[in-house]
Amino acid sequence: MPWHETDPVNERLKFVAAWQRGDQSMTELCASFGISRKTGYKLVNRYVREGPDALRDRSRAPYTRPNQCSPEVEAAVLQVRKTYPTWGSKKILSWLEQRDPFARWPARSTVDAILTRAGVVCPKRKRARRRAPSSPPVIDVSSPNDAWSIDYKGWFRVGDGTRCDPLTINDMFSRASLACEAMVSPKLEDVKCRLEDAFWQFGLPNCMLSDNGPPFGSVGLGGLSQLSVWLLRLGVRPVFIQPGRPDQNGQHERFHRTLKEETASPPRATISAQQRAFTAFQAVYNEERPHEALDMRRPAELYEMSARAMTATPPEHEYVDGFEVRRVRRDGTIKWAGGFVFVGQAMCQERVGLEPIEDGVWHVHLGPMRLGALHERSKTVLPLANEPDPSAETDAPDHDDA
Repeated sequence: MPWHETDPVNERLKFVAAWQRGDQSMTELCASFGISRKTGYKLVNRYVREGPDALRDRSRAPYTRPNQCSPEVEAAVLQVRKTYPTWGSKKILSWLEQRDPFARWPARSTVDAILTRAGVVCPKRKRARRRAPSSPPVIDVSSPNDAWSIDYKGWFRVGDGTRCDPLTINDMFSRASLACEAMVSPKLEDVKCRLEDAFWQFGLPNCMLSDNGPPFGSVGLGGLSQLSVWLLRLGVRPVFIQPGRPDQNGQHERFHRTLKEETASPPRATISAQQRAFTAFQAVYNEERPHEALDMRRPAELYEMSARAMTATPPEHEYVDGFEVRRVRRDGTIKWAGGFVFVGQAMCQERVGLEPIEDGVWHVHLGPMRLGALHERSKTVLPLANEPDPSAETDAPDHDDA
């Protein structure tokens, strides 16, 4: 015998037909159909008011949504996203709250839903976490200008084919972008000129973090290049990440990713147009873009100029009593024990200090940095760790008063 197929609407019609015949009471009728008396009366009332169509299934969605975003709020969210296409819900919400703190803005999850419905975002795949670097450089960063970071973003060509090498300088505490220059085939003097501009404008940092490639570092003694030797004269300690470990300057690498997304995807038509894009980006990045690492504050809210002013004539390195002082010759050597010892051409014309350690062994210093050990017998200098030496206190003038 085949099964009898039915559906809820047909059952409701049968129920109403049985009720109209009046053969059973409502209690008996509901029991025979397996429904409650409340449901039975509801079906009958619907049928009487609206006819058979009232017995069809109805949506259970509420008639009103008191917490639903107004069209004006959704429009405001989408307008911020249109203005800043790389911003996510957290930055958009922070930006809106800062502009109108008394408005009733939605939760972050609601902003995510608005962006998803509008089709302007798509879910991202989770990326595997990188292992923490084994021994990154140690820098005390607790206030503005404790340390700056400097680096080249990977070069690219603008629309007319000109090569662009962006040079960027950031304050590591506030994340402020201090310089973002679209440079063409930069040389040592070009980088030094940009650094001088930044020093005159913002003052001197305590440290400068960079990779160890030219022009920032070298394979010479202490990893010092002409640029880092000049920084030491100014009282700025160069600090280098390990070779092949850009993750040790991850903050700056992340900045470069944002810079590329917002200014060079695609590149501008000319190098001057690219520089205008960099300058506009800096203004937004420093003054408008909320930063999660800063508790959604802006770099301009935290950055302050350095109390250490730039000076046109950096003082020479001075050393305490007990040090032998030698000036490095043009060929990178110093006179020692009737002969010459090579210390590096990057230190040409600089005063180095030699500290006696034991019989025939001297530590070589350039200002606060201990660079190597001079062995009298072989007349060679063997490198040491690139770090400041607490024992090598200097009597150099205080840059705060420059």
